[in-house]
Amino acid sequence: MSSQDAPLAGIKVVELGSMYAAPTAGRMLRDFGADVVKVEDPTSGDFARQWQPAHEGLAIGFSRLNSGKRSVGIDMRQEEGREVAKELIKGADVVIENFRPGRMEAWGMGYEQLSAEHPRLVMTRVSGFGQTGPYSERPGFGTVAETASGYAFLNGWPDTPPTAPPFGFADSIAGISAAFGTSMALFRRELSGRGSEVDVALYEPLMFILGDAVLNYTASGTIMQRHGNASGAASPRGIYETADGGWLSIAASNQSIALRLFEAMGRPDLKDDERFATNTARMANNDAMQQIVIDWVKSYPRDKALEILERYEVVAAAVNDAKDVTEDPHFSERTLVDLAGTVFGKALMPGPILHVKDYAGPVYDGVPSIGEHTREVLVGDLGLTPDAVADLAERGVVSGS
Repeated sequence: MSSQDAPLAGIKVVELGSMYAAPTAGRMLRDFGADVVKVEDPTSGDFARQWQPAHEGLAIGFSRLNSGKRSVGIDMRQEEGREVAKELIKGADVVIENFRPGRMEAWGMGYEQLSAEHPRLVMTRVSGFGQTGPYSERPGFGTVAETASGYAFLNGWPDTPPTAPPFGFADSIAGISAAFGTSMALFRRELSGRGSEVDVALYEPLMFILGDAVLNYTASGTIMQRHGNASGAASPRGIYETADGGWLSIAASNQSIALRLFEAMGRPDLKDDERFATNTARMANNDAMQQIVIDWVKSYPRDKALEILERYEVVAAAVNDAKDVTEDPHFSERTLVDLAGTVFGKALMPGPILHVKDYAGPVYDGVPSIGEHTREVLVGDLGLTPDAVADLAERGVVSGS
């Protein structure tokens, strides 16, 4: 199966992004066939290279998001560096950037400025609070998005503080959303012949996911609260400890599943108990409902409890750690891929977020060093002479050549 089977084969992307959100968008596009040229600071590179955790000096997160991209070291702070970047953009279909709003315009590289010369260009912009609105000039990272969106307020238990996740949650969702917006813009370009500007605020995709909380307040005046592992929508639902110290989740999120759970637990009598007969009743008596499930799950080792639940077609799963994930045959078959050619040795990571028929997916071989492909791109793609690139490198405009 050739790379021509990739949905985005032939699409060229210039990624002027760092950290997590914009590079996530770049990886999404690269996963489905786009050629992504990553422009980095020629000295320090993407700051995510310095993040923890790292192994043998190579950052885990940077490696996961940037394998397969081509790295070009360009000093965007220098006017001559920006001119080189503009030449790259002339041959691109997409530019992804995550500078603070206004920076690209000050550099003469805003959407209106670039599209005047390149009307088919799609420019995808990721920022803390978006390109418009009273907060547009504020800096923003994922943690700020997770709190401003309302997520942290709802995450945790009633008696614990609001809690942010220990990973790039908002950044990742914003990056995936940016890739979706980019793909829509590319599709519309096929119909209209013109590119467009895609504006992604870090908090907005996350706020969409939390939209029930906003609608609930505006419709009823109710401010939704933290529920821990339970749900404010259906019962029983949660994460439960088993007899051998393992954990599993159960989601009886509709009536038929709840009734099957009662059968699985050997408690068909609960179907006729007015406290538990309907979801409304179960929510009103959630503490008592949860205690019944807690006691039942606690009476079995995890594998046995899951076997019973599967037999009765109850929606349930083990609470997996990274070791569980990598040893699971299902995930090994369809989700995990090799990250080869690095100091990690034999290493696995999640592959593309979805599957497209007749496209086998990309190969992840190596993680680019800062400016590893500068000469290749500037000479091979832009047509600069080796001497011209050497001169730019000597003056600190580019690196890695």
